[in-house]
Amino acid sequence: MKSYRGYMIDLDGTMYRGKEKIPAAKGFIERLQAQGLPFLFVTNNSTQEPEKVVANLAQNFDIHVTVENVFTSALATADYLADLDPEKRTVYAIGEIGLKKALLSRGFVFEEQRPDYAVVGLDYDATYHKFELATLAIKRGAKFIGTNADTNLPNERGLVPGAGSLIALVERATQQNAVMIGKPATIIMEKALAQMGLQKSDVAMVGDNYMTDIKAGINFGIDTILVYTGVSTPELVAKQAIKPTHEISSLDEWEI
Repeated sequence: MKSYRGYMIDLDGTMYRGKEKIPAAKGFIERLQAQGLPFLFVTNNSTQEPEKVVANLAQNFDIHVTVENVFTSALATADYLADLDPEKRTVYAIGEIGLKKALLSRGFVFEEQRPDYAVVGLDYDATYHKFELATLAIKRGAKFIGTNADTNLPNERGLVPGAGSLIALVERATQQNAVMIGKPATIIMEKALAQMGLQKSDVAMVGDNYMTDIKAGINFGIDTILVYTGVSTPELVAKQAIKPTHEISSLDEWEI
């Protein structure tokens, strides 16, 4: 097995399954910490602040990390927009507090009528009026950004609509495609790598979902480690033209 100087790691399906612990996850993170290897949890979830992610890992899964170990699609979105044009700092955003705080932290000002950017993420209180404002802003020239393309999210009720479903509504209304930030797009990977301060050859993406985690790594040109503790199955992966760099049944199998 190849040794890497850093790891990008998915959360749900890799560190835990919903509210269920994955026993090998805790040990994997503790081995990384013991060796002083940098790692980032790279998650498409734009709704939560990193502090909430850290608290969830500690309280429910006995995995103890810091906010510096968490990189969400909200943070990646804010970083991406901040780097586009220093003169453009107004945004209209559909999303939860995680997204809005990330944008505020990078100096953006919220504007409904003629913003420079219109960002759509998962919003549990989405209304027609919010979609109307986003649609009109894009029609007036705002750059259209989507936090991530996940069409559904698994919860205790089943597969509920995800950010991608809300973004699709605005895409249909505007006849424009959003610039996607989260996995399997590469923008989140680029921004995560910049935060880690490493080279592509130094890093591997670890995840359970071929269609998001592994494709993100493939699209970005880094090695990938698919762990069969979540979404993807060996049968699904066998049908793919490009295989993960490594396939394991448990994180216990990975030698750091």
